Amino acid sequence: MEQQQDSRTAAATISTEAVQLLHEYTGRGPTKAKTTIGDNLVTVLLADSLTKGERKLVDAGRGERVLQLRHDFQTVMRSEFVGIIERNLDRKVSAFMSQNHIDPDYAIEVFVLDGQPAPAD
Repeated sequence: MEQQQDSRTAAATISTEAVQLLHEYTGRGPTKAKTTIGDNLVTVLLADSLTKGERKLVDAGRGERVLQLRHDFQTVMRSEFVGIIERNLDRKVSAFMSQNHIDPDYAIEVFVLDGQPAPAD
């Protein structure tokens, strides 16, 4: 039961830090975030993250440009995103993948963890 509580606490912290990181880079963080932690996989689902300017570009038919811009942000933020996971779970990340969707407004950050999870105490 304690391991489940630790996992929920880590998931909440990761969600909060991911929102803060996006806010730092884009000037606005997502309004919703949910982190799920599995044995070797962490997913962070973010909702409602587009800025007002990005929404205007989408409305003007420039959605592909917005997706490219988001990809560029995620490339630059990569080490900081990985750092959030490694710091909170005390595990190395072996792979990081990221994808955005415009309508509905979702982003997903996926982290594959290296090795096996620590045994429960």
